[in-house]
Amino acid sequence: MKPRIKPKKLAVEERVKSFNEVVLGYTEEEAIKEAERCIQCPTPPCVTGCPISIDIPSFIKALRERRFEDSYKIMIATNPFPSICGRICPQEQQCEKVCTLGKIGEPVAIGKLEKFIGDLYLNKSNPEVTSPNGKKVAVVGSGPAGLACAYTLAKMGYSVSIFESLHKPGGVLTYGIPAFRLPKNIVEGYVNQLREMGVKIEVDVLVGRTIKFEYLLRNFDAVFLGTGAGLPRFLNIPGENLNGIYSANEFLTRVNLMKAYLFPEYETPIYRAKHTVVIGGGNVAMDAARVALRLGSEVTIAYRRSRKEMPARIEEIENAEEEGVKFVFLSSPIRFISRDNFWVSGVEFIRNRLGPKGPDGRRSFVPVEGSNYFMKTDCVVIAIGQLPNPLLPRLIPKLECDERKGTIKVDEEGRTSIPKVYAGGDITTGAATAVEAIAAGVRVAYTIHKDLS
Repeated sequence: MKPRIKPKKLAVEERVKSFNEVVLGYTEEEAIKEAERCIQCPTPPCVTGCPISIDIPSFIKALRERRFEDSYKIMIATNPFPSICGRICPQEQQCEKVCTLGKIGEPVAIGKLEKFIGDLYLNKSNPEVTSPNGKKVAVVGSGPAGLACAYTLAKMGYSVSIFESLHKPGGVLTYGIPAFRLPKNIVEGYVNQLREMGVKIEVDVLVGRTIKFEYLLRNFDAVFLGTGAGLPRFLNIPGENLNGIYSANEFLTRVNLMKAYLFPEYETPIYRAKHTVVIGGGNVAMDAARVALRLGSEVTIAYRRSRKEMPARIEEIENAEEEGVKFVFLSSPIRFISRDNFWVSGVEFIRNRLGPKGPDGRRSFVPVEGSNYFMKTDCVVIAIGQLPNPLLPRLIPKLECDERKGTIKVDEEGRTSIPKVYAGGDITTGAATAVEAIAAGVRVAYTIHKDLS
């Protein structure tokens, strides 16, 4: 069996001094060689493993036969944003996890092939749009779910208007994911594509505040709510309100959206720490740590379980390690310390041991009494998850929500408790992956089309 083709990466010494993309991707010949590894299973498990059900064997077959445009068309039949998904999807937990080759060796690099084809046609090809049908849909939120819903509806002839609360569209794709993992021109390329398809995008509009939700109900035939999960979780331990302690959302937004790393060229300052401690073990924690490193800080990630239980992608953990991020495992913060009652100067941790497996298959953790230790720091980033923002749901009368989770209740096809109001993505499920949000946006777009036809 031929070995998997590993894409080239930017040299470490170049990475840590810039926000340039780290994983450089395949050349044409490398992509074809990797595509030739696919054995074209008659009943392909990879399609079942893909949240958006891309016809993976067919797009790979077309690629290796150098029918690149056909490959691209096969892909966008179900996934409107291959250049995004090819970069940030956790393929090792989805399509590649069930790849038949993976049972005897390394799976086909499906994500890297998706990125190759997506990049080849980004900014070069716009989908065919059906003639206008005279119906209007409002999309609230321009993250992955909102963009996917807008794209799918626009293709079917709907007049779509997106309302975004921030000053740039893209949601978490723009404010949450650093350019070294998802370059800004990729998201901008898809946003421009939507505009060329006729989608109107209004920024700096907070529905429920800037404009009333009732305005959307009066002026549109349907409304899609895709506001995501942007409310940070906190630890609720002593000292958490000290200066120098950020939520990952705030830290990454300052850097990604407001370009704080270019201060004073841009007016959003960010503290240049000597030693940053990042609390958490997911992809957001890896992003925050690698950003802090690029701002000149030494960085330590502290995680309450072992490395094996970390939910972050293996690729992102390895990238962080290569760049010099340190890891401490089986450690939980119990308080933050300050020498002057103003700025954080340290963290007190307690060591853990692993317990039995939980419902998610990961081992639980048990604090070890008397194992406390201290770590000096002048900056902390808390990256322990996000919740749906409750602002919009609370402002919509008769909208049924799960008060405990903060999510909007929907039926299997994305309908809410209010006629002609739909929802999808993290606002209905809690924080999940971008591709799951994209899949939800596409799925609910077809529900809207069915109900309005």
